[in-house]
Amino acid sequence: MSHFYQAITELIEHVKNAKSGTHRIVQPISEKPNVAFIDWLEAQPVFPKFYWQTRDTREEVVALGQLHTFSDPAPAYTILADDQRVWGGRSFDGNTAKNQRCMASFFFLPQIELIRFDDNFSIAANLNNEPHRTLASLYKLQAEVAPILPISCHIKEIQHTPEQPQWTSLVEQVLEKIEDKEFEKVVLARKSSVQLDSQLKASQLLKASYEQNHHSFHFMMSLDQNHSFIGSTPERLYLRQGQELMTEALAGTIGRGSNASHDMELANWLSQDKKNLNENQYVVDDIIERLTPHSELVTVDEDASLVRLRKVQHLKRSIHAHLKSGTNGVQLLSALQPTAAVAGLPREAAMNFIQENEPFVRGWYAGSMGYISHKQAEFCVAIRSALVLGEQVQLFAGAGIVPGSRADHEWQELDKKMSTLLTLISDRPPLGVAS
Repeated sequence: MSHFYQAITELIEHVKNAKSGTHRIVQPISEKPNVAFIDWLEAQPVFPKFYWQTRDTREEVVALGQLHTFSDPAPAYTILADDQRVWGGRSFDGNTAKNQRCMASFFFLPQIELIRFDDNFSIAANLNNEPHRTLASLYKLQAEVAPILPISCHIKEIQHTPEQPQWTSLVEQVLEKIEDKEFEKVVLARKSSVQLDSQLKASQLLKASYEQNHHSFHFMMSLDQNHSFIGSTPERLYLRQGQELMTEALAGTIGRGSNASHDMELANWLSQDKKNLNENQYVVDDIIERLTPHSELVTVDEDASLVRLRKVQHLKRSIHAHLKSGTNGVQLLSALQPTAAVAGLPREAAMNFIQENEPFVRGWYAGSMGYISHKQAEFCVAIRSALVLGEQVQLFAGAGIVPGSRADHEWQELDKKMSTLLTLISDRPPLGVAS
């Protein structure tokens, strides 16, 4: 028996013999499992499922099964032991008049977690006063795990919402309202529904992205077999460790060059372009304003750095805050989400415009995904993301409309952002979507 499955067997014995009041049992795995975490996740029959890999790649987690679920994460603190985490996300527009079908948020305390931190592996079980529930899920874990097959489906058609003429009209409306001082910025988005010739598993798209899209958070939330939301996002919402908080303004975008010198030329242009620098500054100012009531001190990198991804380059400014005592992860979620990078400024006016004029619901897109615990919390912004529904994949991308924005350029930017995931399905997507 492998060290991995020996560890699961030992964990089952520990759970069987757990004393009343035990909240969590962690079983170290003495050697690296010989199966990829995403492959293992796909093979397990226990829902909900959550996958998480931090942007720096230091931590990777698979969370399975639910001991408790929360439609609002705040009450989670009352049942969480010190070393437990709840996993999940907050949607962009769920539980609003426009999007009643989507939840405002979904978090769960899992029964089982498979964890890698650096080169240390462990499997953990969370328990409540009914340990037989966690035990039942441990018994269901599948030992025989086959590697996920590469993506083999093909794109039949892509339907954009809005289509380009309506997009142009929306951009022009926003620019007029910016001129009238109603907004400083509005982030408009597009949904592209990709029809496939066969079923695509969310784990296939996630694994392909994990292998291709580096310097990103990777996540997947599957509430059941048929609905999965996945993403590979470069953007952190925040990381809280005790009273220290790290966040960032990621705004301002250009594509990648066809060769090294072209790439550098584009990067130099982006780092000096007034429109993109202003867009980034709007986000910085908004984050400072939102953090100040919760913080003793907020500091910001003076200059923007460049983040180079597979298909695009972004401007980024890092922000650090020393939090006031007692500030928790849920308060920070409410303060920071949605950021000016996915909604606009002022936040309420921009959100109202999006609600009234965007011709689709965003759902989990542009929301946040991550975890909360007493000691720390981390969330990414759910961009570069997709809702996987069998033979259909819904992809999402947004662009910040500020003075100087041009509708045709922003449409091309959407294509570039969407290609992060779309080109994993096909190298040559149809209907003018850039690769």
